[in-house]
Amino acid sequence: MKIYTKAGDNGTTSLCDGSRLSKDDMRVEAYGTLDELNANIGLLISLLEVDSSKGFVTKLIELLVEIQEELFVIGGELAGAERKAEDLISTQNLIRKLEVNIDELSSQLPVQHHFVLPGGIIPAAQSHVCRTICRRAERRIVALSHVATVSPKILIFVNRLSDYFFILSRYLNKDSGTSEKTWKNTCR
Repeated sequence: MKIYTKAGDNGTTSLCDGSRLSKDDMRVEAYGTLDELNANIGLLISLLEVDSSKGFVTKLIELLVEIQEELFVIGGELAGAERKAEDLISTQNLIRKLEVNIDELSSQLPVQHHFVLPGGIIPAAQSHVCRTICRRAERRIVALSHVATVSPKILIFVNRLSDYFFILSRYLNKDSGTSEKTWKNTCR
């Protein structure tokens, strides 16, 4: 089977139900941004695997793979045709798991008094990249929710996921002994 179908050469793509949309449609933007996030999580996992000798890294990677799988499920839901709200997925268990992990990692971090500048060790910097892509995906999904049915659980999940990547970046820097760089100014 060839990878190219030529069906999208005119700037359209297929949804799960076979209908076609413009590749710049807000639905395609939403699930496409989740795909971009998923690829960047894959890069983060690869960077973490370099230091897999630490026990906690295995646990982080397992959660990140679970997140990747859920992003595919959510992307599939967003790529589907209109559905009834009761037919949409629930991400409640993974939301709770993210919250537990955020709380665990946060408990090991100093209190934050300033904005954190993205950076530090490479995996922490990549976690910040994931955070910002996740925030963009959230904006795309919110826009889509104004014209199509989107499960509120998807919005909660994506919001919590960006929080997770922020805390993960801080944790990875702390664990490596790398000081956070902060922006000392306040919003004016």
